[in-house]
Amino acid sequence: MTDTPLLSVVGLTRRYGAHLACGDVSFDLWPGEVMGIVGESGSGKTTLLRCIAGQLAPEAGRVMFDTRADGPRDVLRMSEPERRMLSRTDWAFVHQHARDGLRMGVSAGGNVGERLMAVGARNYATIRRSAEDWLTRVEIDPARIDDRPTTFSGGMQQRLQIARNLVTGPRLVFMDEPTGGLDVSVQARLLDLLRGLVRDMGLSAIIVTHDLAVVRLLADRLMVMKAGRVVEAGLTDQVLDDPQDAYTQLLVSSVLQV
Repeated sequence: MTDTPLLSVVGLTRRYGAHLACGDVSFDLWPGEVMGIVGESGSGKTTLLRCIAGQLAPEAGRVMFDTRADGPRDVLRMSEPERRMLSRTDWAFVHQHARDGLRMGVSAGGNVGERLMAVGARNYATIRRSAEDWLTRVEIDPARIDDRPTTFSGGMQQRLQIARNLVTGPRLVFMDEPTGGLDVSVQARLLDLLRGLVRDMGLSAIIVTHDLAVVRLLADRLMVMKAGRVVEAGLTDQVLDDPQDAYTQLLVSSVLQV
């Protein structure tokens, strides 16, 4: 195992006026590790994720990523073209609503192929074969490669978004409520798919969710947020089975009572 974290978040802080969205958050993420971030609505978990992913500018802090070429670099101080290339190659972002991460007017194959073309792929036959392969991997019939996402179910759209994100072999995937809005049977199938892909590809991931069952299944470690602060962190099973903070105890007990 490398002695360099893939990602180091240091003192990340963001406010909306007087409201603290995330305050002085720090953690390391190691290669192949999955970090879950949980908390009620308004706890700051999505704001934190978007700050780490470069979609929001924090007021303070650093986001150090171990780049392939230059080693650890502060993503927040990269140029916009550098960040854009990072988001197309080593990073991926899976949105809660698939429509936010797909081109709905472009075919399924086109959605997957676009990301390959963004990193320099130009051979049409090779791109199409890769798209067919990835549709198969996310359990979509490759015969639907020329169909538009508007003709897909919600679960299929989410699986297509995952294929679009993973086709370039990223090392770090951000997921914002990846199973939100899907019915229970579709959620279970998607979670099983995600767990397999994370394991098979050796992905690192940060998953934001309000669903403790999701982090129980996918996350190695867990952070619990309340009012913009991390109130508890540790190994997932340890935090969920023996929560120390009163707020974490409340979260866990509320699930058990359902």
